[in-house]
Amino acid sequence: MNTSSTAARVQAYVPGGLLSWPRRAEAWLDGHGRKAWITAMVLGFIFFWPVGLALVAYMTMTNRWSKTMFGSTCRKSRRAEWGAHRVYASSGNSAFDAYKAETLRRLEDEQAAFEGFLNRLREAKDKQEFDAFMADRARTPRPGNDLPPPAEA
Repeated sequence: MNTSSTAARVQAYVPGGLLSWPRRAEAWLDGHGRKAWITAMVLGFIFFWPVGLALVAYMTMTNRWSKTMFGSTCRKSRRAEWGAHRVYASSGNSAFDAYKAETLRRLEDEQAAFEGFLNRLREAKDKQEFDAFMADRARTPRPGNDLPPPAEA
């Protein structure tokens, strides 16, 4: 990356183009991504630990730890996002698109049927556990029930 494009990007943040040195450093680090921020933090800890600690706090407050903060370092999520949209896109072959649509519909139906089966299985297990609890509760004597019923006069 050449310095003229970095300077142009830094000047684009402010209408006048004049930034203080912390803002220029922030813009430069943002331009180089998350790895640059982490490197600056590690170097801050090595040379003067309060600087490293301040960078950790700043990175945490401004969410610079996440991969979504920087577009250039977010390749994996972009691929996943692109792949998800690509599944439903047309291939141009109508026979294949019909087969794909039918297969996706069948898989969605099977998934719904399987989720229904799991719900019924959970309900049956819950009912079995509840019935076992109630049977155990009926077998154990409760205090206060060991007295004979009151005699009627």
